[in-house]
Amino acid sequence: MKRLTKYFFEGLLFLVPLAVTVYVFYIAFLKIDNFIDLPVPGAGFLVTIAVITVIGFLASNILTRRLLGLLDKIFNRLPLIKLLYSSIKDLVSAFVGDKKSFDKPVLVTLTGDGCIKVAGFVTRESMAEWGHADRVAVYLPQSYNFAGNLILVPKDKVTPLDAESGRVMTFIVSGGVTGK
Repeated sequence: MKRLTKYFFEGLLFLVPLAVTVYVFYIAFLKIDNFIDLPVPGAGFLVTIAVITVIGFLASNILTRRLLGLLDKIFNRLPLIKLLYSSIKDLVSAFVGDKKSFDKPVLVTLTGDGCIKVAGFVTRESMAEWGHADRVAVYLPQSYNFAGNLILVPKDKVTPLDAESGRVMTFIVSGGVTGK
């Protein structure tokens, strides 16, 4: 009976993450397909991928970069839209593109005896513009959540980690369960 129970739980450990991942992508696929409303199933999803790729090409092209830059300036000048647009743009560019922000994994010492440390990412090397040149900004992602905290700590309390940023983020977000 113990062996049967063990097999059941191993099956759950394998199937639940797989099923949830497939389901989330399936729902996203359906939403995009229904939004575009083409008669061929899956065509809306393919059209979306193609449009995003074309816009990426245009954004990197010298001829159209100015036009997209103008659109960017307009969005950054509108009061309420600026808040949402710039926040989303900063978040996306923190993970993708040339200006990745989560590329400096560190450990921050929280206690005087050095026993308690948290893992995070240095997002700003100096806080001199706010009158705290001796501090750095460290973002601490939360486990199983798309949130986190930004803390300002003395530079001497931060130790760089010799690890790939993606692995550190996976480790933190998984609650320390995985580091693969």
